[in-house]
Amino acid sequence: MGFSNGHVQTIFPALFRKVREPELRRERITTPDGDFLDLDWREQSNRKGLAILSHGLEGYSRDPYVLAMGNGLFDLGWSVLSWNFRGCSGVPNNLLRSYHSAATEDLAVVIDHALGVLHYESVVLVGFSLGGNLTLKYLGEVGENADPRIRGSVNFSAPADIASSSMKLQTPSNAIYMRRFLKRLTAKVREKISLFPGKLKDEGLDRMTTFEEFDNAYTAPLHGFENARDYWARASSRPGLPRITVPTLLVNAENDPFLGPECFPYEEARASSHFHLEAPKGGGHLGFVTFGKGGEYWSEWRAKEFLGKPD
Repeated sequence: MGFSNGHVQTIFPALFRKVREPELRRERITTPDGDFLDLDWREQSNRKGLAILSHGLEGYSRDPYVLAMGNGLFDLGWSVLSWNFRGCSGVPNNLLRSYHSAATEDLAVVIDHALGVLHYESVVLVGFSLGGNLTLKYLGEVGENADPRIRGSVNFSAPADIASSSMKLQTPSNAIYMRRFLKRLTAKVREKISLFPGKLKDEGLDRMTTFEEFDNAYTAPLHGFENARDYWARASSRPGLPRITVPTLLVNAENDPFLGPECFPYEEARASSHFHLEAPKGGGHLGFVTFGKGGEYWSEWRAKEFLGKPD
């Protein structure tokens, strides 16, 4: 199997990609409910344009794909803010709740901080996987009320239909990914159990093999959803795509092992003048491996092409 294979495209960067690691400035901001978000900054000398990067499930701000995108956009003239979802910065968050695919209020806090407190002139949003779905959902929710300083958005490997992605991931060919995600998620639940005695129970964590089991036991009840299916439906970005008014690109590879057919919103893209979908045949999940371009992958090149330089 070569690099036309979705699994190879997905796994190779996670294991072997080496990315230049710049010095980043950590900032902690408070959320309205008394929690915190940790932000990692790489700033230009001005506050002309800012790229806000949102990582994927069980990722963090210094994953190679986040750092590489940040490097590319910084070299183009953007300041870069890579934020960590609750509990993903290496420090447990303050509350029993955690991050999830529908938590657009946290992205809103980050955007408001950049525009309302720091007064950046323009902002672009870049999302990866869960962070891509979150970004698309946010843009659909704000719709025509989006801040005019949000100039554009690019998202890669986003599960726009979470039920479809969850079902795809529980197939036998994806068992390696499912085990990896559940190992990390269940470790965080055990940490919460120790931090909040009596608030959570071990609902058969060691026996869980699917997202549906995990989301039924923890994600849904902790965050106000009836069950996993209700959470998936309400957290999916696809229903809100027609309401997006910001120039937005979604890139989902046809051979992405994480995405089912419903994660490819062709009809919404055809009907919209703002939302665009590209589905290259290759790329895997957050892969898009390219050789011979100074270490830059195709995804970084495409994001820079779509977003351009700060005005």
